Amino acid sequence: MAEQSAQLEKVIRRGPYPELTVPALLVGYFLGVVIAVSIGYAALILGFSIEGSELAAILGFGILRGAMRRTSIIENNINQTIASAVNGASSGMMFSVPAIFILSEQESYSGLNLTAFNPYFMVLACIAGGILGVAFIIPLRKQFIDYNRLAFPGGIAVAAILKSPGAGMKKAQLLLLAALVSAGLHLVYQITGFHDIPLGQWLRLPEYMNGLWYMSLLTVGTGYLAGRGGVYFVVGGYVCYWILAPILSGMGLIPGPEQLDGQSIPGYLRLTLFRPVGIGMLIGGAITGIILALPLVVSAIRSMQTAAKLKKGISADEMPIKLLYMAIAGAFVLLFVIAIKSSVEIGFARGAIMAILGTLWVWVAGVILSECIGRTNWSPLSGMTLIGITILIFVASGIGDRGAIISSIMVGAAMCVAMSQATDLMMDLKTGYLVGALPRKQQIAQFLGTWLGPIVIMILIFVLHRAYTLGSDLLPAPQGQALASMVSGILGGDVPVQKYISGAGIGALLSASGIGGLGVLVGLGFYLPFNIVLTYTIGTLLRLFTDAKQGHRFSNEVGVPIAAGLIVGEALVGVGAAIYYVVQGF
Repeated sequence: MAEQSAQLEKVIRRGPYPELTVPALLVGYFLGVVIAVSIGYAALILGFSIEGSELAAILGFGILRGAMRRTSIIENNINQTIASAVNGASSGMMFSVPAIFILSEQESYSGLNLTAFNPYFMVLACIAGGILGVAFIIPLRKQFIDYNRLAFPGGIAVAAILKSPGAGMKKAQLLLLAALVSAGLHLVYQITGFHDIPLGQWLRLPEYMNGLWYMSLLTVGTGYLAGRGGVYFVVGGYVCYWILAPILSGMGLIPGPEQLDGQSIPGYLRLTLFRPVGIGMLIGGAITGIILALPLVVSAIRSMQTAAKLKKGISADEMPIKLLYMAIAGAFVLLFVIAIKSSVEIGFARGAIMAILGTLWVWVAGVILSECIGRTNWSPLSGMTLIGITILIFVASGIGDRGAIISSIMVGAAMCVAMSQATDLMMDLKTGYLVGALPRKQQIAQFLGTWLGPIVIMILIFVLHRAYTLGSDLLPAPQGQALASMVSGILGGDVPVQKYISGAGIGALLSASGIGGLGVLVGLGFYLPFNIVLTYTIGTLLRLFTDAKQGHRFSNEVGVPIAAGLIVGEALVGVGAAIYYVVQGF
């Protein structure tokens, strides 16, 4: 009996479970860098980002429980909170900063060279923006989660992983195995340069149907994670090349080889028709989404009033509401300094206007995005970014200085990171609510993770641009190209106004249908090269098949970690190859 009591004494844990610990912090930083690099790389190919919390929770089990033999699920929750905070910069910066690099490559903007762009200032702006985004959203936690009890499906999914240790370890093993397979295939591509399968040519399809399939397991994995929501993205591409293109051909509206000047028919159609219409759809869909979300803004204002009345009753586990007021003042000062310091021509008056608009946009958009992701698990972050930066460029463009472009994008990048961090934290707080974590410790963890992401992403952008060139076929950077096109249009370039307006109308109608993000998703299908859409189709169909035949549990426990591994493996090899090319160039 004495021996059994001694063994039992070893098993019984005394005191609180480990939560905000050094191992959780360090593992969170490590996984955050891996995930930010992987998802950031994918965002430059596909034009949209995915949440990193579930991926971090799976990998956290492999390291904290598998390698380090630590058993606290709330410690792993802190790990995934930090990792996803690091990853928050991947969407925030990848939707905005590449536009500067893309414009610098265009002959008409040759004067907008990178010597006029201070990357250190951009990093500091994005770090500060991320911190302010976290501070903006913290006071709304109790209203969104405790009182309104928004679903936050992504947060529920992560909590389910944390509550099933055995399943978590199995998922980590599947993820690593899939990553090895994906990495091996992409390494073959990097060595051979073979990345498109000409299936359409083998099947003798007309050239305008664009039958090239992009050989990328990352794209397949992303399509699988998107699931049913990815169908709308896929539809946009097929409408372009398998419906509209044959109609145009039948009407004799596609020019002959002598008029194409060596350009392929799919390339001509994309550049002159589908891409500008797609840009218009992105804008029209995003604006309509904001209009439809106005009731959420009213709800958020009431939430703030309720939270203010209850501030004396908030427990010691909650950060104070006065943090919001400090964040508002800090946001204004930060954005004002960024605006006037990044362009000598901006001036105090325009800088103040940009700061006021930017502060309002961070708060309003952060609230809308949090409510959207809480109710539907869909976040229109890219559309919010595009609209926010467009507003800033309108304010700054009157001075006729190209430095104003950089100033607007720099302020916009800080805003975008702020919005990304706000939505990420709210979803992680939902997970913590379900597993019994302390909100204050999660909020501290989010602050601790926010600083690293902008540094990692800025280095990644420079490396990938030098190796592959942002805006090229290898890294289309769709959101960056859309923003660069808008800049060109605002500053008086050759703009296909009618196509933009037509696309905006279509995007608005689609978004008004009641399906979250429909206009933006279909617009991306119009915008992206069709070879990427074709490969993405495989992942989407696989998810629909496994959901229907094997059930959602199989998809979540087997399919999702494999898909995540496909993304991580290819992305890490792609980034590694880029570093190798850059080093070889020196």
